[in-house]
Amino acid sequence: MSKNNSNKMWGGRFKMSPAEIMEDINASIDFDKRFALQDIQGSKAHAEMLAAQGIITKADGKAIVKGLDQVLAEIEAGKFKYSRALEDIHMNIEARLKTIVGEAAGRVHTGRSRNDQVATDLRLYVRETIDGLDDALVRLQQALAKQAEANAATLMPGFTHLQPAQPVTFGHHLLAYVEMIGRDRGRFQDARKRLNESPLGSAALAGTSFPIDRKATAAALGFDRPMANSLDGVSDRDFVLETLSAATITAIHLSRFAEEIVIWMTPQFGFISLSDKFTTGSSIMPQKRNPDAAELTRAKVGRIAGAFQSLAMVMKGLPLAYSKDMQEDKEVAFDAFDSLKLAVAAMTGMVEDLKANPEAMAAAAGQGFSTATDLADWLVRELKMPFRDAHHVTGSIVAEAEAQGVELADLPLEAMKAHEKRITKAVFDVLSVENSVKSRTSYGGTAPQNVMKSARSWLKRLEKDLSAG
Repeated sequence: MSKNNSNKMWGGRFKMSPAEIMEDINASIDFDKRFALQDIQGSKAHAEMLAAQGIITKADGKAIVKGLDQVLAEIEAGKFKYSRALEDIHMNIEARLKTIVGEAAGRVHTGRSRNDQVATDLRLYVRETIDGLDDALVRLQQALAKQAEANAATLMPGFTHLQPAQPVTFGHHLLAYVEMIGRDRGRFQDARKRLNESPLGSAALAGTSFPIDRKATAAALGFDRPMANSLDGVSDRDFVLETLSAATITAIHLSRFAEEIVIWMTPQFGFISLSDKFTTGSSIMPQKRNPDAAELTRAKVGRIAGAFQSLAMVMKGLPLAYSKDMQEDKEVAFDAFDSLKLAVAAMTGMVEDLKANPEAMAAAAGQGFSTATDLADWLVRELKMPFRDAHHVTGSIVAEAEAQGVELADLPLEAMKAHEKRITKAVFDVLSVENSVKSRTSYGGTAPQNVMKSARSWLKRLEKDLSAG
């Protein structure tokens, strides 16, 4: 039940405190308290600008900044007491600031609103998240590239439709994920460029009549420029959606690789093994070694993609400018980014930990007539056949090998000549898995020399990226 006393947050307009259920649905302090650092950074920049512009005194500006530093120290020391009655991190910090510096605290909110304040905090948070994710993704790429370098000539089957297609190398397969993650990093960096504009000073929605210097606060907070439209400044959440979109695609890539790890670890494949560090046992079956880290990484994409969809549904029907619906932007974003950080770390650990089984991979690479394309290419190259004719002849030879229960390399020459009399024993040079892989020297192909060159090139680039970061 509401109480008959004025609301300290809203001043004279409201005569009663909110109902308990209103406080429950309205308060965001339980989750937006993780904005404390960003909120204090924004308030310090704003206070310093107000003092520089003569909107508040320099003494008040200094007192506010000093007081905010004390508040941050209390938060970092775990001594700060949060109040749900004060709704959010902004009012909690301002209330504590008032007890430290007195009346000056009431001047920090001059020329701004919680609308542009939270938009600024969220941009700072997402920007820092992107920077942290980039470092983590570089380390994952490094782990993959190192394994690729070590397995540049390790044979394995390449699949389409999860059926044996053509032989490749394990290093080549791993480098495919290095390329994917490189694009993921590019998407995050693109999102970072677009979000790096400051909404601070947009105030509630229309700007302010105070002579603020928005360029100064933007520069102080590391933004490239102030946002050009105050309505857009307080109501835009494109930057969260775009970053969640990039996160979703990244999580999909991690999930695809996690699925392969799960498959490769089965006894039916036996391509790789993971140590005790990234596997678990069974409470009833003592022989089990379960790839739980991979399975949990695979599952994270559901939460991350769900966060994007959730925020998209929140934003799709909102008129300009700010609506309280936007409070729903934070929890899903926090959860998605936390989930992605954990998934990237887990995948990096698994890649560093995994051991390839070259014998099992090589044996599987020769199964399923995987060098059939090499035979067709030989017919085109040596007998000058049109490829479609070569494809047909090869198909009939594969059917013959299947009927005899042998692989192509074990099919007698005479059996092949029955389908194309011009075939010579030289064809056997291309029917081995090793020679098939070595022949794929086209740019981006699986030839071991290509893989080694690409892996080393990536490792050099990634070392530079870490140094630059």
